[in-house]
Amino acid sequence: MPVEPLRETPSQTAGPYVHIGMLPAAAGLKLRSQEKPWITGLKGETVVIEGTVYDGDREPVRDAVLEIWQADANGKFDTGHAGFARTACDFRTGLYRFETVKPGRFAWRDGRMQAPHISVLIFARGINMHLHTRLYFSDEDHANAEDPVLKAVPTKVARDSLVACIDPAARNRYVFDIVLQGERETAFFDF
Repeated sequence: MPVEPLRETPSQTAGPYVHIGMLPAAAGLKLRSQEKPWITGLKGETVVIEGTVYDGDREPVRDAVLEIWQADANGKFDTGHAGFARTACDFRTGLYRFETVKPGRFAWRDGRMQAPHISVLIFARGINMHLHTRLYFSDEDHANAEDPVLKAVPTKVARDSLVACIDPAARNRYVFDIVLQGERETAFFDF
């Protein structure tokens, strides 16, 4: 009897069922408090962040899950002041949306001030570990130019991939598309 060759086992990625564990409501189950794509309790200028996560072929990743972490409008990042939200991309269009407060500046490890930004985590099929990026605001040119993390990003194209563009038709709406690989890939961090 011939011996069948061993087959590769599936890699451990977030898989196509990431929503069941992280966002049960997106999978049709009961809504949980952490699933809301908006941040409540923080005071300041309300902003809307919308975008699409794209794969290397520039196709929308319709089953990605995103988390955001941020300081409050005064740059406080401690208990009661930090914001957290989680949302899934729309299964039909690939769009995601967060409603939050524009964060304030706060100090980097060495004391230099960081520009207002939001930390963004991306979970999706085919990704072994979540990806971490940052979202900066296009109307914060002066602060962005001083930001120690943005200054450390090696190319203008990579730096530009981290800046959400304000929608000229809606003052409080920013567009932030995320490209997972290939041309115009978003800069990702390892911290």
